[in-house]
Amino acid sequence: MEKSPKPVRDPKIVYTKIFINNEFVDSVSGKTFPVINPATGKKICDVSEGDKQDIDKAVAAAKEAFKLGSPWRRMDASQRGRLLYKLGDLMERDAEIIASLITLEMGKPFLHAYGETLWAAGVLRYYAGLADKIGGKTIPIDGDLFAFTRHEPVGVCGQIIPWNYPSGMFTWKIGPALACGCTVVMKPAEQSPLSGLHLIALCQEVGIPPGVVNMVPGYGPTAGAALSNHPDVDKVAFTGSTEVGKIILQASGETNIKRTTLELGGKSPCVIMDDADLTKNIDNAMMFTQGVRAGTVWVNLYDVVHPQAPFGGFKMSGLGRELGEYGISAYQEVKSVIMKIPQKNS
Repeated sequence: MEKSPKPVRDPKIVYTKIFINNEFVDSVSGKTFPVINPATGKKICDVSEGDKQDIDKAVAAAKEAFKLGSPWRRMDASQRGRLLYKLGDLMERDAEIIASLITLEMGKPFLHAYGETLWAAGVLRYYAGLADKIGGKTIPIDGDLFAFTRHEPVGVCGQIIPWNYPSGMFTWKIGPALACGCTVVMKPAEQSPLSGLHLIALCQEVGIPPGVVNMVPGYGPTAGAALSNHPDVDKVAFTGSTEVGKIILQASGETNIKRTTLELGGKSPCVIMDDADLTKNIDNAMMFTQGVRAGTVWVNLYDVVHPQAPFGGFKMSGLGRELGEYGISAYQEVKSVIMKIPQKNS
């Protein structure tokens, strides 16, 4: 029989600094910000406050790790998958402490935080399995030509995650990025940096090379803005409000036209038909799912989210999809290669 998870009532706070190039370091400015326990209103601890200078350092480290010939770029895709799988194992090993940190810093009930963390470990295992199954194809182009496509990692990815699902959002973002071979600079929410810093320390423990993953705690208008405006960031992923999503999309366009995925505020309306019979009328349900413009439609259930199925919104609810095979598309560039050959045969 599995033992029941037990919360750590007074978890030791080990990680409070910025993580760059596999090292925990103070912010360049030396500034810190308080993390508050929402249940008591009291300060838990102070965490290094990153701003533009720290983002610049983290992006430089990620850019260096992404260079051609680097250990990360030379690593076999299957080995990237093994690292992700092991990272999921370490999350499961530390699930009680991670969940306790989440409860402490943002108030989520412990069992909910524990379940979220185990679920998040499954996301990493899913993308671990996809890592060596990402590839292009040959194309039967006309003429004496040979054509094929390469699916290449997009590059340095800025990832900005919210406070409400700290461990889940960590894996939603980092899983597909690392599976594809990208490098990452992540900004956790200022309300919940402690669980994020513990998770990033697991990346160090698992053996991910220096510079591949970096984490800069800080505030949106400073660290977040610097990340979304940085010219050496190739892709930005954000989960949060529609208002901030608009600012990030504008920043991406004004700098280097970054690839941008936005998972924004959805309203999740419940629609009950006049002739509803929950055991029949599947035809009506199918017609409705075709007509409604929404990224996810749940029929006779609610809030079922699995690593295998894509999640995302239409219109003001965001751009792109996360989870599932669709979740890796935003972290890849497709390169077409066409070669002249002496003679083509079928």
